[in-house]
Amino acid sequence: MADMHSSLRHPRMAAADSSGADGLPVHEIHVSDLREALRLGWTDFLAQPSHLLFIALIYPVAGIVLARLTVSYNLFPLLFPLLSGFALVGPFAAIGLYEISRRRERGMDTGWSKALDVLRSPAIGSIAGLGLLLCGLFALWLFSAWAIYGWLMGPAAPASTGAFLTTLFTTVNGWTLIVLGNALGLLFAIAAFSLTVVAFPLMLDRHVGLATAVRTSVAAVEASPRVMMYWGLAIAGLLVLGTLPVLVGLVVVMPVLGHASWHLYRRAVPRER
Repeated sequence: MADMHSSLRHPRMAAADSSGADGLPVHEIHVSDLREALRLGWTDFLAQPSHLLFIALIYPVAGIVLARLTVSYNLFPLLFPLLSGFALVGPFAAIGLYEISRRRERGMDTGWSKALDVLRSPAIGSIAGLGLLLCGLFALWLFSAWAIYGWLMGPAAPASTGAFLTTLFTTVNGWTLIVLGNALGLLFAIAAFSLTVVAFPLMLDRHVGLATAVRTSVAAVEASPRVMMYWGLAIAGLLVLGTLPVLVGLVVVMPVLGHASWHLYRRAVPRER
């Protein structure tokens, strides 16, 4: 029924250029597609939770390690940028989950070790390239956050966590830091989301090149800007919930979002005939 429903939509073509790296046709999606993608993502998680928990542990454990290092080296002002910006590389971290959903959709073996089959994908070079791009965005975000902090608060690290929080919430510069930091973080998040919302699943599924995947991803956002905004907000909200308590919730949230992202891709990019 999902394919029949998709076939009734009018696909919109992504922009093409003379390089031949054209985007693929995309469908306009609706809020009902978001609900269905989340439902199917939850179903995939329940099908093999033990396998997916193992894969998803990488994300929260890495977050806890980064947070611990930040506090240990008295870089507390970078704690929020680290935890929030870590979501920028989330689409790349979830690549194994896309593979599990792809294999489950096709009735193939979905053991946890099969998530590593992405390493043998013909598109692994493009996948790695986009992953490096996200890592670059993450690093640029951290540099920008630290630069804003230095501009408003001075180059010296805070004397203590309590002193930093007091300055942050009781001074004009502190509130300016909050507003500017969140506004800049939003721009980074929009850029990462637009470049990758369907790009990683597309490269894994169709073995297309990096330029084609990115163009198609941007086209998918342009075709359904309001619904894609809702999807981005849903991801952000669920990731925030997943950080409670102490990032443990991400062990569930990450695989569900990863699988849901695969199913949303399947609705946004029509199946090849």
